[in-house]
Amino acid sequence: MMTAEQVVAAHKANVETLFGLTNKAFEGVEKLVELNLQVAKTALEEAADNARAAMSVKDAQELMALQASMLQPAAEKAASYSRHLYDIAAATQAEVSKVAEAQFADAQKSFASTVDAAMKNAPAGSENAVALVKSAMAAANNAYESVSKAAKQAADVAEANFTAVTNTAVKATQTAAKAKRA
Repeated sequence: MMTAEQVVAAHKANVETLFGLTNKAFEGVEKLVELNLQVAKTALEEAADNARAAMSVKDAQELMALQASMLQPAAEKAASYSRHLYDIAAATQAEVSKVAEAQFADAQKSFASTVDAAMKNAPAGSENAVALVKSAMAAANNAYESVSKAAKQAADVAEANFTAVTNTAVKATQTAAKAKRA
């Protein structure tokens, strides 16, 4: 049984964890807002520059060249924005995962301590039940580790795929822009 002090300490730790996670979430939102404000500011400046450039065009061929020159940077900027967005989300998710893993490890230790204490006080003849509980705990820990490894591998594969798709899109846009110029 937990004492009143242990219950209060557990609640206090949970509240601290909650506020820590909330702060991490707000940090991610702040980074996202900063990114979006910077993108909006840059887009506005570029729109003004592009409008000025379009006003100075003298013929259709010059207009086509201007459009082609705008295509590649726009694709690269979109890819860069996507990359920044992904980085913000990945960093925030990593922080949340780190806290969740720590909480899970603490819960495992606490549960293991409780089970150990119960096993010490187990009546004679309950060795099979004790062995079953230990086996179930080991299986649960192994399952968690397997799922955790699989999730990390999936995240790595997703990041690699995201990078490959982004690079391919930028290269395709560069090729298209070169073809329009020719």
